[in-house]
Amino acid sequence: MTEANGSAAPLREAVIDASAIEHNVRRLREIAGTRETIAVVKADGYGHGAVTAARAALAGGATRLGVADIGEGLELRRAGIDAPVIAWLHGPGADFAAAADARLELGVSSARQVVEVAASARSSSVDPVRLHLKLETGLGRNGAHRSEWDELFATAAAAEREGGIRVDGIFSHLSGTSRADDLAQVALFEEGVDLAAAHGLEGRLRHIAATAAAIGIPEARLDAVRIGIGIYGVSPVADRTPAELGLRPAMTVSTRVAAVRRVAEGHGASYGYRYRAPRETTYALVPLGYADGMPRQASNAGPVSIRGERYRVAGTIAMDQFIVDVGDAPVEVGDEVLVFGDPATGAPLAEEWAEAAGTIGYEIVTRIGHRVERTAAESPGAQN
Repeated sequence: MTEANGSAAPLREAVIDASAIEHNVRRLREIAGTRETIAVVKADGYGHGAVTAARAALAGGATRLGVADIGEGLELRRAGIDAPVIAWLHGPGADFAAAADARLELGVSSARQVVEVAASARSSSVDPVRLHLKLETGLGRNGAHRSEWDELFATAAAAEREGGIRVDGIFSHLSGTSRADDLAQVALFEEGVDLAAAHGLEGRLRHIAATAAAIGIPEARLDAVRIGIGIYGVSPVADRTPAELGLRPAMTVSTRVAAVRRVAEGHGASYGYRYRAPRETTYALVPLGYADGMPRQASNAGPVSIRGERYRVAGTIAMDQFIVDVGDAPVEVGDEVLVFGDPATGAPLAEEWAEAAGTIGYEIVTRIGHRVERTAAESPGAQN
């Protein structure tokens, strides 16, 4: 297939609607009502492109950006994005000096990390290096345990007095198990905030809510929310669609039918013959597979749209391709296949693929592979 300008159209394409990201940030800011909004663009912007997502989120009113690790933050700086960026997951030997020189804010989970950052700050031209202290409130991941809080706060307060660092925030992360579990974590977090104040670290930015809690747990909104999956228009809750939340999916994955084959009743489809034609029918070949991020677990279940009609995967999803049984429909080689995206375009939702695979929408969008060419539709208002 070729486009009107004569260039070859991508075989596999993910169109990223930056204006949708901008819209979603505005919508979530409206829901949360907090004084700050941290837009999370880790994992290459949940597969949407970190730089595209960051610029659109800032245009939508995000006050800070969040990434998992320092390398992701440095990528944003190399792209010319100078907004505040928080990086919070650090392995042994993390390059805190490079982070300080790039003016990244650092989430730290221990007194030891505070000491390491303070040492790096002494050789940096950036003063102070801004920290967010992470408290472990029940998720069992990184963050200082309750038994370590006194040491963490005392070390951070002393380092702040000595100069070189500034504690900007205190944060944690909810499990999303139930409202009761989340509220118990919020209560424990507030104990930590009070203890920090007793150590002289009062009035710092408090943030614990990600998208789900920003929407559904008002008590968790505090001073800022960290919105991740919601800014990409994927619902964080199983019982509400993006449209019901006022969100627009930002990624539309599509391809073209690569082959059609008329087959007899009983003809198998793909490896293992997990599907056999129930009648004489037409198989259409879709050139996407698990190497491109389509979950093999969605075999015999994942939905697509061709010529405005819905079909499901027939048989096993292979590395590079899968089959759909289109019956007697006049499907032809080159017809567009909408895999997931905005239902306004006729596409299935990413959440439908998640349901078919027994996973969550987050995984569907973040796992889309590098063979799927990203095309960014820049938001008119997007800027650094």
